[in-house]
Amino acid sequence: MSRDSTARRAKLSPPPQRLSPQAGRRAKPGPASVSPPQIQDEAALDELLTHPRPALVEFIRNVSSPLLVLGAGGKMGPTLAVLAKRAATMAGHPLEVIAVSRFSDPSSRRWLQSRGVQTLSADLLQRRGFENLPDSGDIIYLVGMKFGTQQNPSLTWAVNTLVPAWVMERYPNARLVALSTGNVYPLVSTRSGGAGEAHPLTPIGEYANAAVARERVFEFFSRQNDTRVALLRLSYAVELRYGVLADIAQKVLTRAPIDLANGYFNCIWQADANEMILRALSLATSPAGAWNLTSPRRCRVREIALRFGDLFGRKPRFKGRESPTALLSNCSKLVARLGKPSTPLEAMVRWIAPWVQNGGRSLARPTHFEVRDGQY
Repeated sequence: MSRDSTARRAKLSPPPQRLSPQAGRRAKPGPASVSPPQIQDEAALDELLTHPRPALVEFIRNVSSPLLVLGAGGKMGPTLAVLAKRAATMAGHPLEVIAVSRFSDPSSRRWLQSRGVQTLSADLLQRRGFENLPDSGDIIYLVGMKFGTQQNPSLTWAVNTLVPAWVMERYPNARLVALSTGNVYPLVSTRSGGAGEAHPLTPIGEYANAAVARERVFEFFSRQNDTRVALLRLSYAVELRYGVLADIAQKVLTRAPIDLANGYFNCIWQADANEMILRALSLATSPAGAWNLTSPRRCRVREIALRFGDLFGRKPRFKGRESPTALLSNCSKLVARLGKPSTPLEAMVRWIAPWVQNGGRSLARPTHFEVRDGQY
């Protein structure tokens, strides 16, 4: 149901970047981590996704214990929780990190526990699911529902509105970062720099409008109770097992036609996104403020597909042509405060290509990046 799903009752246990064949043949190491030329397995991938950079290690000292990660069982939550724990350990900060989820996949819960993260099973779509949650001064909110909206729109609205209200009632004095989505914006001109945070929220489709409602609920309680909130509008986190880059790579590899109608997009490496989500606790204010979370790079579907075609030795198949509008975000406001994401686009492409080509595990959660009518 989410980046997490809801869970059972709690019990602690700029212009488009061109990609050249010569660019980035080896990913250059950042100041705190090593970016390998190829990622061999999931253990190596998880290590890369959870290795803290110095900026996070420095910041984590300001986070109060326990740090509560609500909706921690989805695509981003497990590595975010472990990233926070590893940063605290490196900083010598005795921070408890508590991951809250339904944990329908027991292996995810075991993975977290083996890395020092405490876990709670809780059904956040039920008020009684909050009874056993601990007090917390710092909260990361990852709960949400997108896919399946067309089949069950009422559930999407319930998850995206009721849960935020109950969280804000339970934690009026906390500092909170809530993950939102770039889908709250309408399609904008591909010649623009993308929608900024002040752009009118007039999206298409039930999911996107439920996401706007989620933001409005957070905003209401932020004003009502003077609760500090930062709303992060994420556009396409990616890693090897899911994301728009992996989707395009898979289509090129299998010679599936690639729809060009939504011809441009933004994306960000998941580790960079998770680091910024954690550091965005410093941006929480009352009234709640919104921040676009993605990379400043505008990617072109056609160019990305051709780059994968170079790496696979096969020609992509395209259908249609680029529309003059796309779902694009301008993240200059967040970059000015937290800096640019550190992972180059070419590095992501060169990691994903052999992973997909060699049959690396996929989460089988396509992004549907080509959707333009808001129906997910």
